[in-house]
Amino acid sequence: MAAHYYTVTWDQLHRDARALAWRLMADGPFAGIVAVSRGGLIPAAIIARELELRLVESVCVVTYDEEVKGEPKVAKSPAAAGDGSGFLIIDDLVDTGTTARVVRGLLPKAHFACIYAKPNGRALVDSFVTEVSQDTWILFPWDTEPQFIEPLVRRGGH
Repeated sequence: MAAHYYTVTWDQLHRDARALAWRLMADGPFAGIVAVSRGGLIPAAIIARELELRLVESVCVVTYDEEVKGEPKVAKSPAAAGDGSGFLIIDDLVDTGTTARVVRGLLPKAHFACIYAKPNGRALVDSFVTEVSQDTWILFPWDTEPQFIEPLVRRGGH
């Protein structure tokens, strides 16, 4: 179980994705973008808009079967990106680096960027916005939902 939780709202994700796009402008121009499915899809769409990239490809690496971590498998290759020359890879998070290593192997010449980076995977990406500790679990907006919480007085102070 994670020792810390970091909740990311839709607004925060959008701000962080735009901050990453701003940083990436100096490294471009890019021919296209490769979104790492699934977590990188939304950040990639935001960054593609900000950098005016029309060619959007995706790569899908499966590392979990239900909740059990297994060997990474490429479920969809990024055919349009070739060896990655001129392409930008976008993911939401680099954690242990398992997915990043696979994607790097497929696109060795691409620029790899993510919004959040943990220490164990940080060296695998070229750019990121925010570093979080390895024991932090990031709660992304697509994995959570806001809900009403009764005032303390109604819960008897519990």
